[in-house]
Amino acid sequence: MIYNLRRFLLAALIACSISSMAQEIPNPKSHFGFAIGDDYQLANFTQTEAYFKKLAASSNRIKMVEIGKTEEGRSQLMLIVTSPENHQRLERLKTISQKMARAEMGAEEAKALAKEGKAVVWIDGGLHANETVGIHQLIQTAYLLASRTDAETKTILEDVVILMTHANPDGQELQSDWYMREPDPKKRSLAGLPRMYQKYAGHDNNRDFFMLNLRETQNMGRQLFVEWIPQIMYNHHQAGPAGTIVAGPPYRDPYNYVFDPIVMTSLDAVGAAMHNRMNVEQKPGYTQRNGSVFSTWYNGGLRTTTYFHNMIGLLTEIVGGPNPYEVPLVPWRLLPNGDSPNPVAPKKWFFKDAIDYSVSLNYAVLNYAARHRDELLLNIYQMGRNSIERGSRDHWSFSPKKLEAIQRAYKAENPSTTPGRGGMPVKYYEEVMKKAELRDPRGFIIPADQADFATAIRFLNALIRTGVIVQEATADFTVQGKNYPKGSYIVKADQAFRPHVLDMFEPQDHPNDFKFEGGPPTAPYDAAGWTLAYLTGTKFDRILEGFEGPFKALQPGDLISLPVKAVPAGSGYLLSAKANESYKAVNLLLKAGVDVLRDKASGDFYITGSAKARQILASKEAGLVQSIKAAKRPDNSLKVQPSRIAIWDNYGGSMPSGWMRYIMEQFNYEATVIYPPDIDAGNLKSKYDVIVFVGGSIPAYVANATDAARVITPGPAGDIPEMYRSRIGRVTQEKSIPQLKEFLRQGGKVVTIGSATNLVAHLELPVRNAMVEQVNGEEKRLPAEKYYVPGSVLQVDVAPHTAANWGLSELVDVYFDNSPVFKLNAEAIASAQIKPLAWFSNGSPLRSGWAWGQNYLQEGIVAFESTYGKGKLLAFGPEITFRSQTHGTFKWLFNQLYQ
Repeated sequence: MIYNLRRFLLAALIACSISSMAQEIPNPKSHFGFAIGDDYQLANFTQTEAYFKKLAASSNRIKMVEIGKTEEGRSQLMLIVTSPENHQRLERLKTISQKMARAEMGAEEAKALAKEGKAVVWIDGGLHANETVGIHQLIQTAYLLASRTDAETKTILEDVVILMTHANPDGQELQSDWYMREPDPKKRSLAGLPRMYQKYAGHDNNRDFFMLNLRETQNMGRQLFVEWIPQIMYNHHQAGPAGTIVAGPPYRDPYNYVFDPIVMTSLDAVGAAMHNRMNVEQKPGYTQRNGSVFSTWYNGGLRTTTYFHNMIGLLTEIVGGPNPYEVPLVPWRLLPNGDSPNPVAPKKWFFKDAIDYSVSLNYAVLNYAARHRDELLLNIYQMGRNSIERGSRDHWSFSPKKLEAIQRAYKAENPSTTPGRGGMPVKYYEEVMKKAELRDPRGFIIPADQADFATAIRFLNALIRTGVIVQEATADFTVQGKNYPKGSYIVKADQAFRPHVLDMFEPQDHPNDFKFEGGPPTAPYDAAGWTLAYLTGTKFDRILEGFEGPFKALQPGDLISLPVKAVPAGSGYLLSAKANESYKAVNLLLKAGVDVLRDKASGDFYITGSAKARQILASKEAGLVQSIKAAKRPDNSLKVQPSRIAIWDNYGGSMPSGWMRYIMEQFNYEATVIYPPDIDAGNLKSKYDVIVFVGGSIPAYVANATDAARVITPGPAGDIPEMYRSRIGRVTQEKSIPQLKEFLRQGGKVVTIGSATNLVAHLELPVRNAMVEQVNGEEKRLPAEKYYVPGSVLQVDVAPHTAANWGLSELVDVYFDNSPVFKLNAEAIASAQIKPLAWFSNGSPLRSGWAWGQNYLQEGIVAFESTYGKGKLLAFGPEITFRSQTHGTFKWLFNQLYQ
């Protein structure tokens, strides 16, 4: 009895202690001066960081860690939220999560670890900083998890480790300060931000998760794919489709065929838990599947890359923000259906409503994780084991092309017969699906002796950053009769993240997706094809049989460093034009005043072997040049001079321009960012030698256009800080184009990419759009029902022995997104006014993705150069610098940046 009394008193003491602790947790209003969700109020990052520190200091449920620095040097924060007992064994719980995801143990050990471990759930906020609900729901949820003492919260804390991650500190600081600068709350607006909310990528920070260029994405990628490898990750966004409140899982078809099916059924399960909670709490307006545009096909997003790692990736898009919002009347949304069984009527919507919904959605996910923690751990283990098993034996994946081949085989033998309800004889399946050459690869070998090995290392490091296991050859070896040198790299398919491995090496085969037969195509969510090995120009061998060798596995997350290569003895050196790193080194040499020549036959760079040159070539900043060799001066060479480079941008920032800045910095180019008013001011040739225009910069040619119809301003100039007013405006036909013509006449060079090739029409060059047809005697653009190529990888032929193409192979993979394709005037080509640089030599150039009606592309020109006055225009239809992923086509840009 005394023992029971002691237990009672101890329990009461603990309860009082918990209650006391909860009272000491600072609520958001006490810190920010307003409650999270108050209209017209936003917190910036400085305030948020300070609040997170207070929470961590006052609560034994929260540990705050810095996962890295942002591009602007701020701390990127992650709150680890769980019970005090779990915090005592956090490293053990992390190890269990890693081991279950990598699935490198037997089933009995996995069962024991699932019993011992805790579910790990990632919840982020603020990735897109103008979507202000995201970071504010994170603040509110952190407070509630730190302070609530209800049974559900306690269970969640006991059974779940929550990783609450700030996705974009720089953006929150910029966007919130911009909004709050207006003293009158009702005049506050998120519109008109002078620059992008991520230094280089803006909104594209959510398209960088297989390449991991940016510091923020690298920081998050390490936590997701190397350190914690959570079973569930939840990515908050906005806004939901008009007439709804929130779009969430599960998502519409198609999904990527490399996924384990457990990923898809798990999305159904967690999505049902989220959707059901909304209905139980009488929160209408949730839509799923075809109720929104979101699918699970694309790799590269914060949510979507996780699917390729056997995680349950969640995305919600919710309406709302600091300014009150009217849910609009969309009549067809009001009829309940399977996608939206609980429609929302038109109503006034407040910031607090969006926060409340988001918190409920978080709790739905966390409650599911707590109730199914062992199942989640065992499922990610099982998916990993499935991947290892499939990669260890002969395996045939399904794809649209293979299924079309089955139908063709049947039709060839039964030309006048349609399969009945019983289907086709199984022999047609066997003929296609069991062909030895159609097996999935057992692995890939990246030879160390390829011309641009440094770019291959960039590709491999992108894989390593996403948790893929890479092996290095410690000696020369032979596989299937081919010899490979020591230092080559191997990526095998028998690993847990096999779906990601296949997705980075193998082509995507997007299905023909139409709203109805003969109707318009359904646009994919983002890209249809992106095979990174193709985009980087990495040379690799695809191995279909099991193979072994003198291979050493690198530790997860350990990046490959280029080996230091001694500068050879000699009076001079050649740097190969085939290697991107050569340009990086050349720019440092030119900056230091070292003479650089180019071989007019190959484009290779020649440098006299001075002490200064040797010192630079041996430096890390030069890229530790692998392509260097001792050589004598080429017989036929020309001197290289650095150019004064300008990059177009506009008020508010352009993502393609931001990526261009990033590339220039990575490869040691010095460039000036210019804006439309700088162009309109004229006298361009006195300041610049080359101007680079990316997509979205040059308007389409319009007969009798007026500037008044084209100038777009972010608002009254008086509302814009003085330092940004000189950026306001757009390139216009009447003011800007004449200045660009004069720049060209005086000997300037203009590089245009993507839609910027609109400049061709303004210059009245003898060039036409190739993607047209004759309709009743008139030339009309091909409709999407006949021709449609959303973001995909296509192969083009490249003109040899041309300075603009130095370093490129005769066949090059390009990123193509319904890009411009040209038809050139034969007389202009004969007179050398226009020189084709690249074209489609056949009617089936698709390498990865979706190309409906690709036969129309045959003989179309995708890149050319043209003289104009004393100057030169370079026109590239494909996106040769797309998201800093297309390293295989960077040389098209680099070759134009010298005099």
